[in-house]
Amino acid sequence: MTLFQACVLGLVQGLTEFLPVSSSAHLILFPWFFGWQDPGLAFDVFLHVGTLVAVFAYFARDWLHLLSAGLRSVIERRIGFERERLVFWMMVVGNIPAVVAGVLLHDYAESFFRTPLLICVTLSVVGFLLYWIDGRAPTIKGIEELKLGDAIWIGMAQALAIIPGVSRSGATMTMGRALGLRRKASARFSFLLSFPIILGACAYELKGFDSSALGGVPISHLVGGFLCSMLSGLFAIHFLMRVLQIADYKWFAWYRIGLAGLILAWSMMSGH
Repeated sequence: MTLFQACVLGLVQGLTEFLPVSSSAHLILFPWFFGWQDPGLAFDVFLHVGTLVAVFAYFARDWLHLLSAGLRSVIERRIGFERERLVFWMMVVGNIPAVVAGVLLHDYAESFFRTPLLICVTLSVVGFLLYWIDGRAPTIKGIEELKLGDAIWIGMAQALAIIPGVSRSGATMTMGRALGLRRKASARFSFLLSFPIILGACAYELKGFDSSALGGVPISHLVGGFLCSMLSGLFAIHFLMRVLQIADYKWFAWYRIGLAGLILAWSMMSGH
């Protein structure tokens, strides 16, 4: 893998991690389309660290308030009716399904789930659901109106994102809209929910990590991929939070369906 390829994959990771189009699918598809060597999950982890830094930096004030409220609730052994405490514990509960799915299906994520034709199916199915639900669901709730049951449903949707093409943000935003969250609120809750699961996934992958897992990828390539992932991730979050003030999710849904069609056509022409 060249430095250029590492930076391109970093840009792809940062842009697609927070838009509802599936970053894992794009990281698999780019090497597949262009004939690049798949750098594997170990390199993906370094790109995810970039997006982890991006989402924490963008929502640092929110997370510091939530962590402070969560710590106070633990010390006092009560949640009470303070909204930030409730949201903190909804984040905790909402991430449990994804943790369970990650532990149980980790090996499949490294093998069977990385096949382009499966990605084609998941891209199109979730794209259709995003289009259909976003156009019909009410837009009446903010994050402050979420209940614990809502967080569980969104967390279960997030757990499906272990399958490339589903998209963690796509699944959580779609479920948020189905539960009546306003578009910008569904995106914000999705971003806040992403920090613990990305952090946990990175920590899990780095456990027992050694340099051989990178397949000889130079440090300069890792740094380049990380920086591109972080900067493009910040841009993607800011872009989506802005665009949802005046638009809906349909353009992302059409992109997903169009990409699925491109994968199918490319697979038929290349014989893969």
